[in-house]
Amino acid sequence: MSAYRLSELIDDRPADGVFRINRALFSDPDVFALEQQYIFEGGWVFVGMASQALQPHDYFTGFIGRVPIIVSRSEDGALNGLINACPHKGARVAQQLSGNTRLHVCPYHSWSFDSSGANRNIKWRSGGCYGAGFDRENHDLARIPRFGEYRGFLFASLNPDVPSLEDYLGEARKLLDLVADQSTEGVELVPGAVRFTFAANWKMQLENCSDQYHFTSTHPSYIRILEARAREQKNDVVQSTLGGSDFWKEDAEGPTGGTFSFEHGHVLNWGLMAVTPALPLYERADEIAERIGTARRNWMFNMRNLTIFPNLQIAENASSQLRVIRPIAHNLTEMQTWCIAPRGESAEARRTRIRQYEDFFNPTGMATPDDTVVYEECQMGMARQERPWLQGHARGLTASVEGGNAYSEMIGLNPQRSVLGQAQTCDESLFHSYYRAWATRMQDGLA
Repeated sequence: MSAYRLSELIDDRPADGVFRINRALFSDPDVFALEQQYIFEGGWVFVGMASQALQPHDYFTGFIGRVPIIVSRSEDGALNGLINACPHKGARVAQQLSGNTRLHVCPYHSWSFDSSGANRNIKWRSGGCYGAGFDRENHDLARIPRFGEYRGFLFASLNPDVPSLEDYLGEARKLLDLVADQSTEGVELVPGAVRFTFAANWKMQLENCSDQYHFTSTHPSYIRILEARAREQKNDVVQSTLGGSDFWKEDAEGPTGGTFSFEHGHVLNWGLMAVTPALPLYERADEIAERIGTARRNWMFNMRNLTIFPNLQIAENASSQLRVIRPIAHNLTEMQTWCIAPRGESAEARRTRIRQYEDFFNPTGMATPDDTVVYEECQMGMARQERPWLQGHARGLTASVEGGNAYSEMIGLNPQRSVLGQAQTCDESLFHSYYRAWATRMQDGLA
């Protein structure tokens, strides 16, 4: 693996209470190239939402690692995962981020393909003097070897020899259910995707979504604004009995949140949140409880940051955001983000959701710019040096236990490991799941 062996990149010794990673995981271009091949192109990755292509001939484009793809809904309503490369010369046949078309026409030599990927025309074929071998070839767009949907979330793999999508998602499916079940109609992406890049490794974002330790250090201006707003609104707060009182007893000395780690690198960090009418989902609270049960309803109101390894993150805190991580280089990452929302919510709830989303997220919000600047500062410190091992993965080790706890049991969730803690516990041991999944994919690929 470049100039390294795997054991030189991840020092994983649970019996000794040691878990460390080498700076080279963030700074070595050769390691990054292998990540593209084995992490992103060698296993399941998130590629989009079914709601992005609702009507026949709707499509959107993206990437699996370095490979361009199209997700297209054909005339019969089926979703198709296709490689966005003309079989003639390899040009992308769809250059737009999304759209609706019956035919994708290659810009180079005008070969055309319908919304199912079938070849419909080869320009001047009759006069082309093709050999018999050409006629025996398949001229359709290549299909992505594995393509699947769970509750509107779309995943794909260029490697046909991967476990089923159900097995890959495992227990994390129950956390996607907490998103999808916020409406009987499922969820949708609010129009207005945002794309931006930062000059740092993709794993900075992977960790940050699950990192509670940085919040008070990295976002002090946001905290001051929240405190000022609280002072202004303290006389106008509407008290609610929903949430803690019928789920768990709030205890000032008890846990305020925790983390769950799952197979295949999926993780969740969560925290207890007060349930108030200021939350967009509040208008549906009674209906949701009646439909799916009080415990699962109340879990929807908690702060939850979910990562489906390696590239999907759903952050439900200040608002609800879906993030897709796209590594471009060892020191360059593209992020695509949306506000995600239950379909059919009222105009007032949607307006509130969007305003709260804009407040915190996006490159123009009060949090994302802080994070991306710090990623770039970290990246500069990842250069090879005499002390290669990072110390940022030890916090929470003695609090981590095998299996779940009373909070996970309330919704039938069975994690591999869990941590309960106070606001200052800020577990980092859940990052271990990322890097163990990373190591497994790399080992399997190298083998």
